[in-house]
Amino acid sequence: MEVSFVEEIKSLRLGDGERFHGEGILAVTKALLQSGVAYVGGYQGAPVSHLLDVMVQAKPLMQELGVHVEACSNEASAAAMLGASIHYPLRGAVTWKSIVGTNVASDALSNLASPGVIGGALIVVGEDYGEGASVIQERTHAYALKSCLCLLDPRPDLAKMVDMVEHGFALSEASNMPAILELRIRACHVRGSFVTKANRAPAVSTRHLMAEPARFDYMRLAHPPVTFQQEKRKLEERIPAARDYIVKHGLNESMPGDKHADLGLIVQGGLYNSLVRSLQVLGLADENGDSALSILVLNVTYPLVPTQIADFCQDKRAVMVVEEGQPEYLEQDIATQLRRRGIATPLHGKDLLAGAGEYNVEAITRGLSPFIAQYVSAQQASTGQQWLRDLQQRRTDVAQVLGQALPARPPSFCIGCPERPVFSALKLVQQDIGELHIAADIGCHALGTFEPFSTGHSILGYGMSLASRAGVSPMMQRRTLAIMGDGGFWHNGLLTGVQSALFNGDDAVLLIFKNGYTSATGTQDIISTPADAQKQTSSDKHTSLSHTNMTIESTLQGLGVQWLKTVHTYEVANVKAVLKEAFTSDFNGLKVIIAEGECQLERQRRIKPWVQSLLKKGKRVVRVKYGVDEDVCNGDHACIRLSGCPTLTLNDNPDPLKVDPVATVIDGCVGCGLCGENAHAATLCPSFYRAEIIQNPGLFERAWASVQSRLVRAMQTA
Repeated sequence: MEVSFVEEIKSLRLGDGERFHGEGILAVTKALLQSGVAYVGGYQGAPVSHLLDVMVQAKPLMQELGVHVEACSNEASAAAMLGASIHYPLRGAVTWKSIVGTNVASDALSNLASPGVIGGALIVVGEDYGEGASVIQERTHAYALKSCLCLLDPRPDLAKMVDMVEHGFALSEASNMPAILELRIRACHVRGSFVTKANRAPAVSTRHLMAEPARFDYMRLAHPPVTFQQEKRKLEERIPAARDYIVKHGLNESMPGDKHADLGLIVQGGLYNSLVRSLQVLGLADENGDSALSILVLNVTYPLVPTQIADFCQDKRAVMVVEEGQPEYLEQDIATQLRRRGIATPLHGKDLLAGAGEYNVEAITRGLSPFIAQYVSAQQASTGQQWLRDLQQRRTDVAQVLGQALPARPPSFCIGCPERPVFSALKLVQQDIGELHIAADIGCHALGTFEPFSTGHSILGYGMSLASRAGVSPMMQRRTLAIMGDGGFWHNGLLTGVQSALFNGDDAVLLIFKNGYTSATGTQDIISTPADAQKQTSSDKHTSLSHTNMTIESTLQGLGVQWLKTVHTYEVANVKAVLKEAFTSDFNGLKVIIAEGECQLERQRRIKPWVQSLLKKGKRVVRVKYGVDEDVCNGDHACIRLSGCPTLTLNDNPDPLKVDPVATVIDGCVGCGLCGENAHAATLCPSFYRAEIIQNPGLFERAWASVQSRLVRAMQTA
């Protein structure tokens, strides 16, 4: 059973005058349908995964409207889909996680932006920036600048976000520029409501086909020599057209201050809510968000409209630009425009605000306070300074209660994750053969870089691990290891890694985690996901994926991989043996190990409803539970250091003569058996036991359990 979006899909059917309630990213999804989108594609990634997931599961609705939805193999293939809008009046939307997704898509984006589009082309990117981000810290803004793409950064209000989706398509068509809609995590998850419109079926769609293709037009190709004319057209026609549309439709919002109107704040739309909260902290905005200072909200951050910037700054005593990230593209552009017009208004920004990092309320208040102290009053700024001191004091108080600062809590593998046993086996192998250079990759397995495994020397892109060790392998006495997931394998690893290693005859080891899904982004199906009818409902932890889908294996064999072995991830001793064989084998060439074990999240989603249905019918159900015999545990905790499972933790020693705490298995254990497998493979103390909990037992089982209980009581009293 996959993640269900039944309720979300219902909201996509809302019609004229009805009210939508929900999250920002779902509101954007609804806005696409209201805008007459003809095709949708993308590659999943936080915080925009829901958009594509919901569209894929809303297949009946999409078919009714004639909207084509395609789950793409990577961001490059998604961006290439937008080529449909070059020749045809088709509105297309694609989505992915930025900035890593935009990096992958950049080749197609550049070649799309050069000839431009006729139909509206909208790219919805999840701008994952700040301390809570899961990717490198860069900004999408750079791509908008270099390729001449409109960049929308809507104020985090559902009505405004929906409005900017519709305007995004229209702006793209008016300027012939593809448009990017940039959504931060907070905007994607902000909750609210808006009045909906009826969904618009596109004029040309899967239900209303085109009779003939467009006539050949060399000017519509991204190919020299016409690319030189296309570059001129960007500056001479497209940017002016975009600016005209922005002004005509009031996409940017100017909000005059009610008390200090001669002071201005220019803010990216996505940061507006945090800025207003900061002004409230400083006593410069009321409970309705009305500000004492004038604010220019840039819902379109590229291209800027020079006259709009000049008009806003002309009569101000000072202006501050609130721009998240670096370089400060907006601040530099604004400073240039003011300089060219001879406007001497003092301009502040990164001189007061943090140069990098997420601009939450605390960060904005810290930078805004000195601006207020200089141009309003030190007393007014002291309100913000006191709020910051109180915030720090609360952190200090918590640390004093705990006796230390709050410990870091890095993410960890899920309970029962099939990838954890492999990292345990890898630690054991390195004890035997020595330390290895390990090229890590993006995916759930990247959590192996944290304790207790601390494994991996580089992460250079999704599916790029095998390629990233190419420069290291020839320089090492010992073979190198590359780790890759099945999602990364299909995304990029097959071509950039496997094909290249085979072509060059590299002697290396590739470990592919085959859990059946692209798990790190929400367990989406991939080409090697078993069909629903083929998935076993057995609660056995060794449920096999290879018997139902051999796509990875057959692809590797067809490409020419000669050394290929498959092992169940939970069998730690076997995994250790296969890994050791790969590093000591006389075979000179690429050695691929496929470690298969179904994603535990998907396994539980499938098994739990199945078990509940059996219990309701009064049928027999057996559940495996693992535990620790406290009398046998020696207290050295090697099992915990080797496993890292959240359900394997410490408990007070029941022996009053011993001070070391003992290991214990707490509630939440899913019965994967890793603790026992580790104890066996590493020859640890035999303190783990396996128990079977039987629900709805038969008559014989009840009778035998009764006999066992009597025997145990008798032996206890003897």
